[in-house]
Amino acid sequence: MPQLFKRRANAIANATIMGGGLIFLGACGVVFALGRSDYWTRKEEAPAQPVPFSHEHHVAGLGIDCRYCHTSVEKSSFAGMPPTETCMTCHSQVWKGAPVLQPVRDSLQYGRPLRWTRVYDLPDYVYFDHSIHVDKGIGCASCHGRVDQMPMTWETQPLYMRWCLDCHRQPEMHLRPLDEVFNLAYASPQNQFLVGRTLEEQNHVHHEGLTDCYTCHR
Repeated sequence: MPQLFKRRANAIANATIMGGGLIFLGACGVVFALGRSDYWTRKEEAPAQPVPFSHEHHVAGLGIDCRYCHTSVEKSSFAGMPPTETCMTCHSQVWKGAPVLQPVRDSLQYGRPLRWTRVYDLPDYVYFDHSIHVDKGIGCASCHGRVDQMPMTWETQPLYMRWCLDCHRQPEMHLRPLDEVFNLAYASPQNQFLVGRTLEEQNHVHHEGLTDCYTCHR
């Protein structure tokens, strides 16, 4: 009986099997990398907002403290979004006829809150408490970046679990004095490890449980 396949058929079959496997692994790698890329997470991409609010202007230019607008950041799990009345405290006198602020005036007139697009939006299965981080000495800029240099606010961290765990495993490398928490220009000292160890004692930061699943997933 004559041979059905030529001798090179085995080599072609082996190459096809190995090539298919390599292509599959390569595709998985591309998907994995894409899911963690700035393109997918939209890191440093400012989302559209109902009003082009500039932290750079309000914080760096006018010197407004974070807590003036985010009133609950020290005592609540949510930092809080300013009500329209807070905006109109100034804008009833300053730029009160500016077209760009018409949505703010409409919000006050008709009693409808502005619908801001959240820059940082954790999934529902993640528990995060702003107040505990502020109370222990984690600065605003550690997570939100230098918002005082942002004409429009964008995300500086993708908030992947590994990024949170890096801080929870070595909190001493991220702690700062409590009176520097809202100082966006604060720079860590060269001996941050030693300073952080001292701050751990002062601010009652305990390593136990920081990396347990139930700390963030409740």
